[in-house]
Amino acid sequence: MATTLPSSPKIGMVSLGCPKNLVDSERILTKLRSEGYGLSADYAGADVVLVNTCGFLDSAKEESLEAIGEAIAENGRVIVTGCMGEEAERIRARFPQVLAVTGAHQYEQVVAAVHEAAPHTPSPYLDLVPEAGLKLTPRHYSYLKISEGCNHRCAFCIIPQLRGDLVSRRPDAILREAERLVEAGTRELLVISQDTSAYGVDIGYQPRLWRGEEVRAHITDLARALGSIGAWVRLHYVYPYPHVDQLIPLMADGLITPYLDIPFQHASPKVLRAMRRPANEAKVLERLRAWRSICPDLAIRSTFVVGFPGETEEDFAYLLEWLEEAKLDRVGAFRFEPVAGAAANALPDPVPEAVKEERYARLMDLTARLSAEKLAAKVGREIKVIIDAVDPESGGATGRGEADAPEIDGEVHLRDAGHLAPGEIVRVRVEEADAHDLFGVPV
Repeated sequence: MATTLPSSPKIGMVSLGCPKNLVDSERILTKLRSEGYGLSADYAGADVVLVNTCGFLDSAKEESLEAIGEAIAENGRVIVTGCMGEEAERIRARFPQVLAVTGAHQYEQVVAAVHEAAPHTPSPYLDLVPEAGLKLTPRHYSYLKISEGCNHRCAFCIIPQLRGDLVSRRPDAILREAERLVEAGTRELLVISQDTSAYGVDIGYQPRLWRGEEVRAHITDLARALGSIGAWVRLHYVYPYPHVDQLIPLMADGLITPYLDIPFQHASPKVLRAMRRPANEAKVLERLRAWRSICPDLAIRSTFVVGFPGETEEDFAYLLEWLEEAKLDRVGAFRFEPVAGAAANALPDPVPEAVKEERYARLMDLTARLSAEKLAAKVGREIKVIIDAVDPESGGATGRGEADAPEIDGEVHLRDAGHLAPGEIVRVRVEEADAHDLFGVPV
């Protein structure tokens, strides 16, 4: 006699903001899928829609509100979570019909709200989930969150208000998650947190047993252990604390990817002090030179804020000169934008919008030139590339080198590569370069 499978409620997900939010979305969906909930790729098929919001900048908040409005218009049954969930009154005032509002990384509350909005009867036929959980990224790379929150109090940032102080995960739990991801097909682990260098300080770097050996809750120990699992390991959001020096030999030895994402934000000592950031920019340049002497292929990406209150033309010129000297590989920039609740809003001498735009354009012109020079130096070399997409008809493929994180950095465009598959790591001979991307052929 045939068994009729019960139907299960379906969940739609809109995930906004940074990779940390993306990991939160994956965790929520993994939990719901493990309970038998289905997933819907569109509004029409969803019994309830989750909107995981970003609340860092006013522009991000407006994007979140627009996403909530679209979900309500298209579906009508919406649960809001994420950073902007801290402003529940504002959300409910604009969208009184939302079913529930929860804050950042409040997984249990989100799941409880789904249970209430779309009850599901447990079934052994439906309560299944892949071992590595559900992912919103391609199979071959995964974000690995090692902590929540932040102990810094930067003047332009409200992340500690949204996500609290630093809370580090146990190293053995992180490493077990990494193992499951690699077993499920992940070839690149992107380590994320709000402050990766500070990992473990809140728990006294307490060691845990993994594979029969103790691993401290310290970024150096964690990186070394992750490097033994069999995937690229890429570090994001690394503050240049002294112990970061210990990571560079791991990169030189090929244990982790020679890549550091360091949010410098500015170079002028005066602006850095106003931002409440470390202000010894000269020592940073010395350390960059020392790091590159140990690991010549080290790629450094960073982000900078243009038009911070009180930034003078002299401060901005100082930043441009510093960038000429630092020769970073990848640079992103943001025009300063007041964020509700941030201390920077009370600072004097705001920079006019027209001046911000002009400085932003000059900075991007400079960094494009520096990037073009860096990439041109790779022409004729062989590099390792992880394949992201393949077009068998044209015979082309797109991938990334060790200097390129997904979505934010450049790409490597390949010819004669239709035989490759996403996730493969291959050697490529670089034939051409432009300001942002490389072009080549598999060796």
